[in-house]
Amino acid sequence: MSLKESLIKMEAHNSIFENAIRSLEIPTCAVFGKGENLSPVSFTEASDTISTKDSAKVAESFPQTSSASKNKVLSASGTNASPLKGKRVAVLFSGGPAAGGHNVVYGLKKILGKDNTLLGVKAGPKGLLEGKLFEITDEAVAKVRNTGGFDFLGSDRTKIKTDEQFAKVKKTCVDNKLDAIVVIGGDDSNTNAAVLAELLFSGVKADGSGVQVIGCPKTIDGDLQIGDLLPISFGFDTATKIYAELAGNILQDTPSSRKYWHFIKLMGRSASHVALEVAMQVKPPVALISEEVSEKKMPLSKIVDDIAKVVIDRSKNGMNYGAVLIPEGIIEFIPEMNTLIAELNDKLASVEAEISKMTAEEKRPFVIGKLSSEHQKLMNSLPVYIVDMLLAERDSHGNLQVSLIPTEKLFIDMVAKRVKELDSTVPFATLNHFFGYEGRCGAPTLFDAAYCYNLGLTAGSLILSGKTGYIASVSDLDKGGKPIGIPLTGLLNIERRHGKDEFVIEKALVKTDSEAFKYFAERRAEWAKADVFASSGPRQLWGPAAKQIPVTVALNRKYSSLGFNFGE
Repeated sequence: MSLKESLIKMEAHNSIFENAIRSLEIPTCAVFGKGENLSPVSFTEASDTISTKDSAKVAESFPQTSSASKNKVLSASGTNASPLKGKRVAVLFSGGPAAGGHNVVYGLKKILGKDNTLLGVKAGPKGLLEGKLFEITDEAVAKVRNTGGFDFLGSDRTKIKTDEQFAKVKKTCVDNKLDAIVVIGGDDSNTNAAVLAELLFSGVKADGSGVQVIGCPKTIDGDLQIGDLLPISFGFDTATKIYAELAGNILQDTPSSRKYWHFIKLMGRSASHVALEVAMQVKPPVALISEEVSEKKMPLSKIVDDIAKVVIDRSKNGMNYGAVLIPEGIIEFIPEMNTLIAELNDKLASVEAEISKMTAEEKRPFVIGKLSSEHQKLMNSLPVYIVDMLLAERDSHGNLQVSLIPTEKLFIDMVAKRVKELDSTVPFATLNHFFGYEGRCGAPTLFDAAYCYNLGLTAGSLILSGKTGYIASVSDLDKGGKPIGIPLTGLLNIERRHGKDEFVIEKALVKTDSEAFKYFAERRAEWAKADVFASSGPRQLWGPAAKQIPVTVALNRKYSSLGFNFGE
């Protein structure tokens, strides 16, 4: 075979790397067995009961699933000697992609085995509404084993909330003779899973029975966490390692060229877990954490001042270079910007029809003129490119589209001005970056590959145990791994959205009293004044670095090392 013929055979996801990782052994929690001899596990109620401040109202709105689970966590208790058979299970991806999702499907297929049927839902929740399902074969799922992306099934962000949509879901369940649905997604998607679990609890089929619903925790933002019960969502490890590799490359470049400050915006709309994790891996001169900004009520001017002082101090030591890590959603955590955005949301909603046909030039004075005098002054002080993004159309949740706001550019402009005011002799050349989509669909790290596979095994075991209304998780990451089921109703809070109360799973933010943040706060002054940055290197699937878990997870869960341990 010629080289050209070999190269053609490497197309369509058949590169040397992809073929190698498909056969990579995946560490498995011991309770499931080893190799091909896997068995579903049974569950018992653990001592843990979870609840929120709104649990009483949740119980009123989710009477069937709340009563069934009693908000008790389920813990794997050995092999299920009599698993349910003949189950028809549908699985779907919901929301943005995250590395490892294919392994959840692979784990589901493995644990359901030949006695049950696994169906894939095409294009996420929308596909569930439209009845776009297909049977997943062993051969098909084996081809996506250990690969990144959600391309096997596709995904979308449709929220199932209307009576018409619920009727369509029930029809899909009946038409396809479904016994269970697995929803792989983030906090909003698992909120939807909780709603579906209640809706489908009973009375779906002709005999009065229902359809089980199990969730799986996905989001690269890392904001779906529940202490030791759910240490992290999948995809976070892969994304942060990709970003850390890129940031590490940039930091290595800075003393090589010795002339640039790089301002790097990182994904993470509502929480700064990504920024904190990347900072812990690469040790940059400056890293901003949105939750700290909010807690300390730091005005924009204070943040700018702090960065400018680091730039000047490093310059005095001959270091006219560095990097600044910026969380994607920080603009909403700055006090004066937060109140501005809140007023803008109200004003924009009230004049939606009037501004729909306006140009940007017409919209600016029209909307600004309706703001309070304080916010008028603030808006007029901001660059036009920031103002236009603040006035842009909101997302489906009514939120500002922070990913479109070039916050890193705003900080560059403001820091440049402040450096010049403080010391005009300091050189300040800059470059800006946004690390976003680059991290969502890479080949999963060994941790994400193993974590997701075991999540799939856990979700399937919950189904074969007859459970519904739980999110699958694996705890004790450093002690062999323990499959558990967390009641979704125990996670629900009431939040004001679009002018009405809605049940949601609250996003987990960075806690400034956490072990990870305290370590970061302890070390950042040293990182600022000296070149102590580190290169995390490319993701590893083989060798001693392959089993490294997120630094923040290891610190917060008080593990003794950075290694995970499944089945050992």
